[in-house]
Amino acid sequence: MKGEIKKTADNRSQQWPVRVYYEDTDHGGVVYYANYLKFMERARSEFLRRAGLELDLIEEEYGVMFAVRQANVSYRAPARFNKMLSVRTSLVEMRGARIAFKQEIYRQSDHALLTEADIHLACIHRNGSVSRIPKQIINRLQHYITHNEELSS
Repeated sequence: MKGEIKKTADNRSQQWPVRVYYEDTDHGGVVYYANYLKFMERARSEFLRRAGLELDLIEEEYGVMFAVRQANVSYRAPARFNKMLSVRTSLVEMRGARIAFKQEIYRQSDHALLTEADIHLACIHRNGSVSRIPKQIINRLQHYITHNEELSS
């Protein structure tokens, strides 16, 4: 679903809207557990896009990609068919070859926390070997966060 990322009080965080479609649910109309990870993936991609980083261009320009290394997910309450959700994505850390995000999925109607996750990405070369995050990518993300902080002042 297309949407706008909204700046939150925490300048390292953004909100991304998601509607639950029938295809996202199981037989009971509840979002299938793996689909929460898809919602989070989209929100992380939009976070990077908003910072001026397109995943395909990162690979093309720097010869690196980001792969999920670790995903710790807690499911609190179910999301259901046709509900609007909001995925909050927070950049927690960038160091060496790792970028860490905290992600939370809320139901928009009552702001109930449904799912939360700590997602760690590894920067890798096309051949799968680990790579330090290119300095240009770190600089772009730091600039983006700093720019958001200036906007909120």
